[in-house]
Amino acid sequence: MALQIFGTKKCPDTRKAERFFKERGVRFQAIDLAEKGMSAGELRSVAAALGLEALVDTAGRRYLERGLAHLVIDLEEELLADPLLLKTPIVRDGPKASVGFKPELWAEWIKG
Repeated sequence: MALQIFGTKKCPDTRKAERFFKERGVRFQAIDLAEKGMSAGELRSVAAALGLEALVDTAGRRYLERGLAHLVIDLEEELLADPLLLKTPIVRDGPKASVGFKPELWAEWIKG
């Protein structure tokens, strides 16, 4: 499986993640969450590594505008329906995953 980077074109950390892997010659698939969300399987795989709560951008405008902090919700269902609630970038390499800009961790992945 190829490395995947989930993010948006407007996100500076997503662009930095893409540049990190390009500079090291690592092939990846970029998925723009503004155009296409994660599949249920992709979300479950990342959640297995990090936990669903770690994926939600609770400080993001979309989360705050929708008042999700005050509602009882099915988190997986909300993230599948509205992928812009996710923190970015999410980098997935098989069972390994990270959220946010983590160049030190990615360098370890590339080595091993």
